Amino acid sequence: MEIRILSVGKIKEKYLNDGIGEYTKRLGRYCKLKFIQVPDEKTPDKASEALNTQIREIEGERLQKHIREQDYVIALAINGKMLDSVQLSEKIAALGVQGTSSITFVIGGSLGLSDQILRRANYSLSFSPMTFPHQLMQMILLEQIYRSFRIINHEPYHK
Repeated sequence: MEIRILSVGKIKEKYLNDGIGEYTKRLGRYCKLKFIQVPDEKTPDKASEALNTQIREIEGERLQKHIREQDYVIALAINGKMLDSVQLSEKIAALGVQGTSSITFVIGGSLGLSDQILRRANYSLSFSPMTFPHQLMQMILLEQIYRSFRIINHEPYHK
């Protein structure tokens, strides 16, 4: 199975890159992992809602260019469905059984995802009603994908 992480913005923090590198290495035995990052737009402080929408749309167009027709798209969205780790592993396993060969997780920028991306998504997933920095979300997502594959393969993992 191919897992694609499509996100807005580059990760600049060394500690996040180190963590992402560790989970990328661990996931290598379970799936083919690919990262795609698109540039983020500068968001002025106290921007109007119209400007925020425009920024989300610009970032959404950049993301959309990397979503293929065959991708099962899971959008990370605060209003998405919350799953525990076992439920996420069951979701990934079920997709594999159904013949899905590529899952693309989409992480928006600081303003979230555009309506265009949310409409294209096959599933919306929320990790919490709290807001997380989108750079940190990549590492959290990778840890949960790794945990999912450990659960799928009946291997031990921290609870």
